[in-house]
Amino acid sequence: MSEHCPAVLYEDSSLVLCVKPAGYLSEANSSSLSIPDWLSSRYRSAGQKDAVFVCHRLDQVAGGRMVYARRSDTAAILTAAMANRHVDKEYLAVLRGHIAEKEDTLTDLLFRDARRNKTFVVKRMRKGVREASLSYHVLEETAELTLVRVHLHTGRTHQIRVQFASRGLPLLGDSRYGGGADARCTTALWSNRLVFSHPTQKREMDYTCPPPREYPWTLFSCLD
Repeated sequence: MSEHCPAVLYEDSSLVLCVKPAGYLSEANSSSLSIPDWLSSRYRSAGQKDAVFVCHRLDQVAGGRMVYARRSDTAAILTAAMANRHVDKEYLAVLRGHIAEKEDTLTDLLFRDARRNKTFVVKRMRKGVREASLSYHVLEETAELTLVRVHLHTGRTHQIRVQFASRGLPLLGDSRYGGGADARCTTALWSNRLVFSHPTQKREMDYTCPPPREYPWTLFSCLD
């Protein structure tokens, strides 16, 4: 199967784990490719009428693993688990430049400008501002780039992208936050791993999905 097509990693009557390629939307949209629309079409082709419920989101420019609910009660449980930080979300990101600390926790106040579809780091709490936190670990460096593994503690819009960009380390290919357009890739952000408790079976779900074997991921030997 093409690395640029969606794929199902696991599914049962309650939920489905899938891979979202960069370029697909994580929410249904009649004018653009989206994973809920793709899943719904897949179920219809199999003679099923399952609804698809969004439990979390991933930027259109990013790719990687996501979980969707197939029942409303499952959706409520998964959404609550996300909100209460009971889901471990791990990402890979390629930064332009090198970061001084090889591992650290970044905490910022973020303001979301919905009209401009952009998030900003601000210095004080006010209406529309929310705290954002993540931890990272440097995996490998090239002469100009740094590969980091990121664990999100909060789930703010564009959080990873803006927190690193505010420190002079934008993600490769992220033209919105200073990473520069790159014809060889979209924003170098990949949802690598998801760990959570199955809402009905009460067993740990731990799924890892490596990034596609293409630039810039192929620059780093630790991903071979």
